[in-house]
Amino acid sequence: MKVEIDRELCQGHGQCQESAPAIFEVRDDGVAYLLVDEIPADQEANVRDAANRCPVDAIRLTD
Repeated sequence: MKVEIDRELCQGHGQCQESAPAIFEVRDDGVAYLLVDEIPADQEANVRDAANRCPVDAIRLTD
């Protein structure tokens, strides 16, 4: 699974960080960042949940 964050869309709501804190972090600039280069298999469900919960659809997933 590959994850991209559209930083122009991201508004720092933090839903991604709540769903997958090992993968996403909203930093002081109010934008989410990926903490890993590769998504571990055991985190894929959390990442999908994070993408679904993003209120501005800033997270894109590809397999």
